[in-house]
Amino acid sequence: MLEKMSDFFNSRLDGYEEHQLHAIEQAETFYPMTANYLPAKPHARVLDLGCGTGLELGYYFDRNPTAQVTGIDLAGDMLNELRRKFPDKSLRLVQGSYFTVPFEENCYDAAVSVESLHHFTQAEKIPLYQKVLRALAPGGYLILTDYFAESDEQETFFQNELRRLKAEQGIQDEEFYHYDTPLTVPHEIEALQKAGFARVEELGRWGATHLLRAEKRE
Repeated sequence: MLEKMSDFFNSRLDGYEEHQLHAIEQAETFYPMTANYLPAKPHARVLDLGCGTGLELGYYFDRNPTAQVTGIDLAGDMLNELRRKFPDKSLRLVQGSYFTVPFEENCYDAAVSVESLHHFTQAEKIPLYQKVLRALAPGGYLILTDYFAESDEQETFFQNELRRLKAEQGIQDEEFYHYDTPLTVPHEIEALQKAGFARVEELGRWGATHLLRAEKRE
């Protein structure tokens, strides 16, 4: 049965970090690597999309303890755990969808998303990436570490399967339901470029997980 996204993650808080770190290939490498690509300057402002319990933020705060992070997530229990983990850090946490939560414009040094955006289509992502682009300060950038489809055929299969499951279960609302529909890396890069990012490059790969950096023009 498909579960609403927030319900899925709230119900799996216990054991969530263990699963993320040990069930995903080389996660113990790509979480700290993601943090290493975030800005090191004091009081850097970072927007975290789908922050969860902040696995990459633990590594980031070790490097940059004065960073100011705005985290957005649908799952309130995940945000509560994030607050508990980092009571002395500059965190502004917002429970909601990063598709609809308004972002401040021209103010973030970087945005980051880890293992979150593979639930959405290219058509859904392009307006989101446009919003992220507006939120970044000139010269800012997005670090995207996520799970990607291996082929166009696999990408199409996942999207068709989600539609089939929703029809089978009589789901007609516009809520987000948990089911992986990853894009291929070329289609993800295309979405970022269509949104207006000036340069997109791949910085790492670990199995099906890739790390992309997309830059805003100066």
